[in-house]
Amino acid sequence: MKSSCNWFYSVTVLFCIFFLFSLGSLAGQEIPGDTLPDTAHYGSGVAPEDLPEIQVTALKDLAAAERWWYGWLAGYTAATAGQGVVFFTSDSKTLRQDMALGAATTFLGAMGQLITPVVSKESDYPSYREYASGEKSLSAEQAAALLKALAVREKEGRSWKTHAIAGVVNLGSGLITWLGYNRTFLDGLENFALNTLITEAQIWTQPVKAVRDYEKYCQTNSPGVETISASRGGDWSWSIYPGGFFVRYVF
Repeated sequence: MKSSCNWFYSVTVLFCIFFLFSLGSLAGQEIPGDTLPDTAHYGSGVAPEDLPEIQVTALKDLAAAERWWYGWLAGYTAATAGQGVVFFTSDSKTLRQDMALGAATTFLGAMGQLITPVVSKESDYPSYREYASGEKSLSAEQAAALLKALAVREKEGRSWKTHAIAGVVNLGSGLITWLGYNRTFLDGLENFALNTLITEAQIWTQPVKAVRDYEKYCQTNSPGVETISASRGGDWSWSIYPGGFFVRYVF
């Protein structure tokens, strides 16, 4: 009975985290269709000067990335505070252990957001509203640099390294639950699985529109330049054959 109660509390807390994160990530996806010029349009009589500005695209992509970033930061922060309150108010040793470990894990998640901002603190890019109203200016060169930085960050955010780092933290949390707290193997496995669900949701809800927009920009303005998608970052491949299958990752 006690184990079921603790499991209920853990699932409730993690569900709240996932819900908050989902709100932030969904808001980050609410962007109009592609705004950079499509090379296919040049053959249909559309002049380059009549196409949307790169400044608009870059600033909208920046706004989407920041909504995602702040949403997950708020979720991790709220989860850390909530689990801390339960830890200090509960009389159950098992529940206190779960909340202490959970708070430490979500605190690491919040710190991970803070040390990986969308753009550097030294940057002074205007918001889309400021640019549209004329309060602040943004040159095409600055917008291109911003778009490239966003694209690189988005690609790195979904790289195998990000999955690996999250996996190590989640595995450590599961081992502490199992061996450190002398709980059952199933308890440790459940902890690992739930934390993995949260971190994978964070990774896969990250906006990736800047990668596509920067690739279009390169194809239109610098056809010979290697795009973010074309750069070496590793490639997954898989195949099924009679009697088995294989999965391969090429660096």
